[in-house]
Amino acid sequence: MAVLGKIREKSIFLIIVIGLALFAFIISGAIGSDYGNIGPKEPIGQVDGEEVFLNNFRSLVEQDQKVNGSSTIESVNKVWDQYIQSLVLKSQIDLLEIDAGRNQIEQVVSSDQNLTKDSRFINEAGFFDFGLFTNFISQIRDQNPSAYESWKLQESNIISSAKQSIYFDLVRSGVFNLKNQQKIISDFKNTKIDFQYVKIPFSYLSDTLFIVDDNEIDNYIKKNNSDYIYKPIRNIEYVVFFEQPTDEDEKQIRIQLESIINDRIEYNEVSKLNDTLIGFANTNEIFEFVERNSDTPFDSIYLPKGRLSKEYSELLFNLDIGEVYGPYKDLGSLKISKLLDRKIDGSIRASQILISYNSSANQNLNINRSKDEAKKLANDLFFKIRRNPKSFSNYVQEFSDGAGKSTLGDIGFFQEKNVLPEIFSKLSKSRIGKLNLIETDFGFHIIKATDKQDVLLMANVVKNIIPSEETSNKVFRNATKFEMDLLNSDESFNSLAEQNGYNIRRVNEIDRLDETLPGLPNQRAIVQWLFNENTEVGMIKRFNLSFGGYAIVKVIEIDKDGLVSSNEVISSVRRKLINQKKSNYILNSDSNSKMLDIAAKYNSEVINASLVSGFDQILVGAGNEPYVIGVAFSLDKNETSELIVGNEGVYKIKLTNIYSNSEDEIDLNKTDDFSEIIFNANNLLEALKDKAKIIDNRHLYY
Repeated sequence: MAVLGKIREKSIFLIIVIGLALFAFIISGAIGSDYGNIGPKEPIGQVDGEEVFLNNFRSLVEQDQKVNGSSTIESVNKVWDQYIQSLVLKSQIDLLEIDAGRNQIEQVVSSDQNLTKDSRFINEAGFFDFGLFTNFISQIRDQNPSAYESWKLQESNIISSAKQSIYFDLVRSGVFNLKNQQKIISDFKNTKIDFQYVKIPFSYLSDTLFIVDDNEIDNYIKKNNSDYIYKPIRNIEYVVFFEQPTDEDEKQIRIQLESIINDRIEYNEVSKLNDTLIGFANTNEIFEFVERNSDTPFDSIYLPKGRLSKEYSELLFNLDIGEVYGPYKDLGSLKISKLLDRKIDGSIRASQILISYNSSANQNLNINRSKDEAKKLANDLFFKIRRNPKSFSNYVQEFSDGAGKSTLGDIGFFQEKNVLPEIFSKLSKSRIGKLNLIETDFGFHIIKATDKQDVLLMANVVKNIIPSEETSNKVFRNATKFEMDLLNSDESFNSLAEQNGYNIRRVNEIDRLDETLPGLPNQRAIVQWLFNENTEVGMIKRFNLSFGGYAIVKVIEIDKDGLVSSNEVISSVRRKLINQKKSNYILNSDSNSKMLDIAAKYNSEVINASLVSGFDQILVGAGNEPYVIGVAFSLDKNETSELIVGNEGVYKIKLTNIYSNSEDEIDLNKTDDFSEIIFNANNLLEALKDKAKIIDNRHLYY
């Protein structure tokens, strides 16, 4: 079921319900009902007349965003691909009237690692037990009705997944029963050849000798239009007005921070008296002061030197308690910092060997030793390592049951609040390198401190460096003026931009589901406007940018049925047609020439290719030439081919030797690697999608 595993990995996503380890929305199970969706005039999509329900689709998009932190369009595209895949599979499953029984459902459940590793479903032998899982479902039916309702939905999802499994198995089995294909694969596996070839590279002939005009390119594209993707595209020009802080803005923020370091006197308009305002250096109410004056809240975590601002870490680390430093610039903000406390050796790095037992707190089901056995083993190792400290890393690999096994025992730095108190207490008093034996609820720790660092408690007043109101207003006025001038003037977009010194950017071939444009990340609103049915060429509009500022956008071109990447396509087609003319020239002039004559004429040489397999794609010394290799396999020994047109040139070849190992037969039904050659699930899915009639209206909703 390796192929099914790959398909399920790409076609569905599982979300674990906390405390229950149940499946959540699997797309294949969400098909068929819309949970009360009223339905818009146009559905978000259809596959062979079957609707993609909007409410279901939106729910799945929201779930993917929450789980993976994806942008809206990223999740929309991901869910769409999975939804379409499930629908095309469903149509095949319904056509074949495939149904799933208990065995198939058990197979799907047993393939999910989130369930097979859950201790509630592990039997005494240490294996996943489907019976324990079904008992658990029976229990929640009686004890937790809401969870059981969730399970019933997931059960239908599992059945859908099991049906997909049966479908792929049927297709695979049908393909493998074709004896001719088995023989072909067997021959490819067991046959290798030697041959000689001479290559006339297309690059030998100058492109200037072969003229290709625009009509030839257009005719070629029309004749082969199924090879190219057509979809609506838009072209724009735009000018950006970035809302960025000026040097004066930064200077004012620095002055503001400097003013609150020391005590200051301010006149109180209410009391008509002077008030003394306690500064950062003298306040005893640190939390309240930071909350009142900082853009980020007070953080009570002690930090090692490595967690301080990189550029100022040395200065900050050497402050006296109560001393203030700043303002200083750090990661887009200005700060003033005050040292509140210092813990000597407050951060400890350690390496350990943990010897657990069958009832220790970490509940490792693979550990069978008793507590007494664990204690004896730990004592033995402790004394062995004391006699030979270099043996520590070897014993980690062999015996440790805890964190750090993959790093030779190193468990990194930790502070008092992040580790068991008995471990921190012991290591804080122990010199670096001294071996200790400590008992905790997790077992017996053979542990040593390998480094110690002081940690600091800092109070930081942080002000983000952002544009002032005056700067923001100026940017808005400039953007608005440029927009109004464009709308009210006869001058062109380019002319007005150049007069004002604004940089113009052009973006071509915008797709209706694009979210990020070059220089304009996360600007879905612009794309939606471009594909609005009322938007026309020449229209201009101002957009607020998500990162601050404005973009003035002009529609340059609307192509309702455009050729995707037309510039690249035209260049590619031109190259194909030139090479086609070159190959015709060579075929006409050298069809009867011998290999040595061709080599002499085109300043080439006869090359030997040895032990070439039928699976090879690359011809050594020539490049990617699968067709040329295929022709070589069709020749008899000592037979010379006609001229062959390849990817990079024209070839003539002579087969010199054939190696066949008929005794090395393969059983294709047992060889997964070769099953993929005959049956590829991804190719099957793509074929089903190409055959299906798919209506895509995602752009109307997102």
